[in-house]
Amino acid sequence: MTDWRLAVDIGGTFTDAVLLDAATGAVTVNKALTTPAAPLEGVQTAVGQLLHRAGVSSGEITAPIVHATTLITNALIEDKTGRAALVTTQGFGDTLLIRDEHRYDMYDLQIEFPDPPISRELTFEIDERTAATGEVLVRPSDAAVAELVTKLSDAEVEAVAVCLINSYVNAANERLLVEELHRALGVPVCASADISPQIREYPRMITAACNAATMPIIGPYLDELQKWLSAEGFGGSVLMMLSNGGVVSADDAAAAPIRLVESGPAAGALAARWFARRLGEDRLLAFDMGGTTAKATLVEDGEPALTTTFEVARRYRFKKGSGFPVSVPSVDLVEIGAGGGSLAHLDQFGLLKVGPESSGADPGPACYGRGGTRPAVTDADVVLGLLDPDAFLGGDMPLDAERARAAFQPVAEGLDLPVVDTAAGVYEVVSQNMAAAARMHAVERGVDLRGVTLLAFGGAGPPHACRVAELLDSNRVVFPVNASVLSAFGTLVSPVRIDLARSWPVMLAEVDAAERDARLQELRDEGRRVLRSAGVPEADIGFRYGIDARYTGQGNEITIWVGEGDVWSATDDEVVAAFEAEYRRIYGMTIDDVGIEVVTWRLSARAEPVEIDTDAPDVAPAAPDQSPRPASTRPAVFGRAQAEVEVPVYRRDQLRPGATFDGPALVEERETTSVIRPGWRVAVAHDASLIATRHTTEEET
Repeated sequence: MTDWRLAVDIGGTFTDAVLLDAATGAVTVNKALTTPAAPLEGVQTAVGQLLHRAGVSSGEITAPIVHATTLITNALIEDKTGRAALVTTQGFGDTLLIRDEHRYDMYDLQIEFPDPPISRELTFEIDERTAATGEVLVRPSDAAVAELVTKLSDAEVEAVAVCLINSYVNAANERLLVEELHRALGVPVCASADISPQIREYPRMITAACNAATMPIIGPYLDELQKWLSAEGFGGSVLMMLSNGGVVSADDAAAAPIRLVESGPAAGALAARWFARRLGEDRLLAFDMGGTTAKATLVEDGEPALTTTFEVARRYRFKKGSGFPVSVPSVDLVEIGAGGGSLAHLDQFGLLKVGPESSGADPGPACYGRGGTRPAVTDADVVLGLLDPDAFLGGDMPLDAERARAAFQPVAEGLDLPVVDTAAGVYEVVSQNMAAAARMHAVERGVDLRGVTLLAFGGAGPPHACRVAELLDSNRVVFPVNASVLSAFGTLVSPVRIDLARSWPVMLAEVDAAERDARLQELRDEGRRVLRSAGVPEADIGFRYGIDARYTGQGNEITIWVGEGDVWSATDDEVVAAFEAEYRRIYGMTIDDVGIEVVTWRLSARAEPVEIDTDAPDVAPAAPDQSPRPASTRPAVFGRAQAEVEVPVYRRDQLRPGATFDGPALVEERETTSVIRPGWRVAVAHDASLIATRHTTEEET
């Protein structure tokens, strides 16, 4: 009996679809070009082709369909959001422009920040006030509300964010306005107390503003998606991937789309979590290189790290503080503009640079033959012989090698180098960029990546993983089956999860247990509602508790997790011990005789997914010490000023568990090619994953 599970991931260049039979572990995958102007078209193409290849009808899919997407991120980056308005307390209308007064470049006199997602012209103030204690000092008058409704109606807004001062303590005034505005205007209205009920004015306001600005984007898309699925006869509901690595119902996602901002990368991190546990790896670096960006996430002790804030729409990708600091839980990752579509160019000094500008899906790299004329990373891989132009997407999308070479000609002339050496330089630069970004991200968190195993996935990850591993002093790379669509697969092994938080600043020694439990009960009730709406039985829901705390007088907090269960069970001594251990890990010290202040209380509600076994069934192992026979050979180049070498090319589906072979080698599958560099040896694992291990070469001795 089959149990079909469908997952879809919209990326910047490709839309990936995965069909899994949970009963047998059989997996079918497909990729189609993303259609940015009409994303549903790319989804329809990817899913339609997938079902045709698998011989499965839409009516056979009755389990929830899990979906990850970059719609929210792209809308904010490209400033293609809906027409939203912001309502705030009188005197605070300039908050989005003032920001937090932090300058990401202290000495830049022409410093630039992204324009707020809601303009000053669509920011409205109202006379109301709540004290920091939660006491309502001024309630919005009926006349003021009526005047506000008229202004918003005249402005023809598509959504509204309400963010009032101190509403994280008492949201009575916010909820009054939300109810009245929704009733009068008939458009989506969100309250900052629902989206981010946390202390600090600007992060809470920008989070609510980004949420409102994207509600007109995600709402209609999800409506169209669900109508199409229903018309096609799909029986399952839709679950959306969140930035924290959990999934929730489409309705909850539409109400809080800002929680989807890192939806796709989070799915990749959860796939890495699944593989780390499967392979028994305590530490695993998830290396996800797609068509537009590359992401790296460290999985330790079976879990990817989480952060409580995430910066989106940076003016400069590598400058922290140049974007919007939204207060949403997210998988802690580093993302750089280094994907298959990243464009190569010469800077003002004549030096070779790669990215962050990308060719995207339209027109794409020059070799796509869709109008692109500038060289991209994929063009370099074609010129070097690492990709077979006739085998891309199984031959369904042949690449044009001559266009790739022609695109490199102007850059090569500027460097006074042959085209092949220029392409090799692009390969090296993009690998160096990814390794440097991963290393810096780890150093900032006190982590040493030397020796960590890499999990390579994404369409462009396997061609570059061994070189990135070399640069990180790592000697082991795992190439999983279906690596190109692993993020989509990650949605199928993700828990149903929601992370909630509420600020209540109080000294740890002065916490009133009854008040604490009452506040946590509100979070538990909300967590249960979200998980039940995603189809989770009450008995499967579990809770985990955390706090953001600091020493008295400090301006920043650290997050610690202190217990699980249906009630708060941690003692003060246990909280102090956990806080001091984490503080010492980060700063190398603790501060004696200074009290600990809890600023924000956190709760994670989750239910683990059904266990899935994707071991390839009925695959005979290779004979002991048997090297597989290559399907063909072709010339390839593995570095600048290096001669072409004839390289064996293996078919991924013909490799048997237990087989071994040495690099250099190329392993082709329909959606990607794994590049095994010289000095690496590959063993095929029991689940058909390729385990590449670096060994000492003659050049190194």
